[in-house]
Amino acid sequence: MEPDEVQLAIDEHVATITIARERQRNALNYEVLKLLMRRLDEADHDPNVSVVVLTGAGSTFSAGGDLSAIQGGTVLAMHEGRHFYIDVLRRLLRFPKPTVARVNGHALGGGLGLVLACDLSVASEQAELGTPEIHLGLFPMMILPLIFRHANHRQRALEMVLTGQRLRAAEAHALGLVGRVVPPEQLDQAVAELTGRLLAQSPSALFLGRRAYQVMSELPLDGALDYLACMLTINTMTEDAAEGIGAFLEKRLPQWKGS
Repeated sequence: MEPDEVQLAIDEHVATITIARERQRNALNYEVLKLLMRRLDEADHDPNVSVVVLTGAGSTFSAGGDLSAIQGGTVLAMHEGRHFYIDVLRRLLRFPKPTVARVNGHALGGGLGLVLACDLSVASEQAELGTPEIHLGLFPMMILPLIFRHANHRQRALEMVLTGQRLRAAEAHALGLVGRVVPPEQLDQAVAELTGRLLAQSPSALFLGRRAYQVMSELPLDGALDYLACMLTINTMTEDAAEGIGAFLEKRLPQWKGS
């Protein structure tokens, strides 16, 4: 595999990770997932990176799992590869910096899972999202939890996975599977504006807030309220909180330290 099948570019504190297998419609195999994990690690450990954008090369975000890899692999190898895909989803879900999916085209199966694992997403209105696995006698087992954590209409989401219907970006947005939809010529501008708004915020507040959201989502209401009260206490003890309040009172822009 060529090392540039997953590319990392850093510009103005934004790391863009691009799955670059245009001929294979940016399909995912074990080697691509390993390189994707490596790029995420590089972005995490780079102090110049504050936000990560995940996208695909060309006109496709990702068509999902590489079927040629399924045909040629042993049962054990394929099982291990699936677990590694889960590791990538967990890495994205728990990533310490904000993540944005730039959905430049179709995001299907495992590609849809990557979109749903990011914090935020912006899709071209030409994109389609869905789980066509059922047409192959398969089922999108590994991304079911993400689909139904995002979907705001259970039966509509179940119809998608049971029939393999692809949703246009606007339909996916209405179902809660993508955050924003824009014309294709406005995609880069919309992503840049979103990352710019993220970069303007306190890194420590973003880190604590995203972590609190992830934990809170799995708690019952009473437990969530108690947990969030504790997290707010920690939040108020940060240097950025003191700077933010001071800047507000002094009517100036804050100078974040990320601590």
